[in-house]
Amino acid sequence: MPGSGVRIAVIGAGVFGAWTAEHLRRGGHRVVLVDMAGPANSRASSGGESRLTRGAYGKDAIYTRMALDSLSEWKALSATAGLPIFIPNGVLFFFPAGEPYLADTLAVHEALGLPTEHMDATAMARRFPMIDFTGVAAGIFEPGFGSLMARRAVQTLVSNFAASGGEYRHEAAQAPRQVDGRLTALKLASGATLEADAFVFALGPWLPNIFPAILGGRIFATRQEIFTFAPPDGDDRFQPHTMPGWADFNAGDMYYGLPDLEGRGVKFAHDKHGAAVDPDTQSREPTSEALDEVIAFRDRRFPLLKGARVTSAEVCQYENSSNGDFLIDRHPTMSNVVLVGGGSGHGFKHGPEVGRLAAELALGSETKSEPRFSLATKGETQSREVH
Repeated sequence: MPGSGVRIAVIGAGVFGAWTAEHLRRGGHRVVLVDMAGPANSRASSGGESRLTRGAYGKDAIYTRMALDSLSEWKALSATAGLPIFIPNGVLFFFPAGEPYLADTLAVHEALGLPTEHMDATAMARRFPMIDFTGVAAGIFEPGFGSLMARRAVQTLVSNFAASGGEYRHEAAQAPRQVDGRLTALKLASGATLEADAFVFALGPWLPNIFPAILGGRIFATRQEIFTFAPPDGDDRFQPHTMPGWADFNAGDMYYGLPDLEGRGVKFAHDKHGAAVDPDTQSREPTSEALDEVIAFRDRRFPLLKGARVTSAEVCQYENSSNGDFLIDRHPTMSNVVLVGGGSGHGFKHGPEVGRLAAELALGSETKSEPRFSLATKGETQSREVH
């Protein structure tokens, strides 16, 4: 019902909530976006400086298509910002053997007409001399993808949303009273009441705290530590015009990183689920164990960075579903409530498409969610299938 003027409240101004609100605003609806700590704040899963955007997803073509469709929105948003949001440095995945993930990714990309390059170790070493490809058999380079400046992206999006007729409120929302049928109002911590025709909750790791009966155990947060290191002075091999975003893929046990974006340092992270945490109480102090693990990998795969100084250390969280698929579905008893989450460490790049799907559900233009994104498919046993 485009242009109907339906009033919709979106709770949570991370990447999923902000894009949901923007798609609803574009449809001519009255939209209020609420967040307790600000868009992409440092406690949120959408916080932090940067993210990879890539189309390599093995056989999971649904995510390749979503990443590709989202990319055009990111580029358009970047064009409105004073500083770039999308940086087209390309993305390199490399593998110790010719495993199914590699073959499946190439097949999906060929079907979609993507200009992905299949490379052997010799070709990669020649093109990307900052990486030691010892033990690597093959790789894929995606020249059309790259890096997203995460916090800047979400804050720019929310600013544009508010400047274009949307309403943003810096307030904390209380858990809704359980009803059978339709939710009509939501209490805010300020004591105000927020009334709407439909509600979207995109609260990241706080979702199970607000809806413990249905999401407790099905959405869980894990601790993640990220480090950046200073490249050698005057060495442009680590700059985004030379170095790609990358992922060292070992049967899903991935290290990944980004080049020296805007002088912030070369980024490294181990893409494994850390300890389960509460987003309100977890320590934000990095550990020496995590740093030592990353440095050992860095020195082996990026020997030119051996001894490099740490320029930043950040503790954040993944907000996981049981298998890594997103959650975009209606509440089982409140028909006008949509639940959005389960970014699972790979969700940021898909924000525009997740927001579009959530907006369609909130408006009733889609009666059912994509089966993989349904609440029914979310279990309580961690069994990660999406990388």
